[in-house]
Amino acid sequence: MKFRRKIHDTGPCGRTAKIPWSGFTLVELLVVIGIIALLLSVLMPSLGKARSAALQIRCVHNLKQINLAMNFYLDGNEDKYPCAEDPLPTGYWLWMGRGWRSFIEPYLDTKIDEKKPSVLWCPEDRVSKEKYESTSYAYSMAFYHSPEQIDSMSSPADTYSNPVPSVAQRSCNVGNPSGKIIVGEWLSNHLRSDIESDNGWWCKVGSRNYLFADGQVQFLAAKEIREANDGLPDANLTIRGIKGTDWPR
Repeated sequence: MKFRRKIHDTGPCGRTAKIPWSGFTLVELLVVIGIIALLLSVLMPSLGKARSAALQIRCVHNLKQINLAMNFYLDGNEDKYPCAEDPLPTGYWLWMGRGWRSFIEPYLDTKIDEKKPSVLWCPEDRVSKEKYESTSYAYSMAFYHSPEQIDSMSSPADTYSNPVPSVAQRSCNVGNPSGKIIVGEWLSNHLRSDIESDNGWWCKVGSRNYLFADGQVQFLAAKEIREANDGLPDANLTIRGIKGTDWPR
């Protein structure tokens, strides 16, 4: 069915002429809607991937800022990495984001707490905001225990029980700065399909952004990380501790 509109025009004899104008038919309108829906179905996954990639880059930026803060901390503390006895007075262990965040806070331009996690929260982390006080990143125990102490630990439980005296480590003693993880995402925030079976560094599931001692950030699958003293891709218990290597395998 055609929709027509009358447009009045004065002819040569003063008569009014009717000029027909055709609009969309119902079928044509449905075809246009169908094409738009098809284009959206094609574009949406790409837009979703682009958004995820942008958030992952923001996560990388967080780790770069953490690296700068860590370097400022080293400059002001005789080249020694953050060190404290486990567990802390708060009840947290230093390697937990909730534990070590206060050490780098003075070197950032904002106060860090649960409501203002600043660079310690990955924008794709849907778990830590409620469970871990908005702290997405862990700090390797190898940087505040000696290699001998780390090699004496053989279970994930050793990272949150049976504390041993801490020993501050110096950056000049890192054996392989480009291969030793100092800070990294605890969960596989950028691969949502793995979240149900994700136990952080204590599992071989997912991929994470990792900050290495030399300042580089790499997005790596857990399976690419070398097995630690507990048989897992656990940067806390790297074989030989600060002198060891987490990546490449």
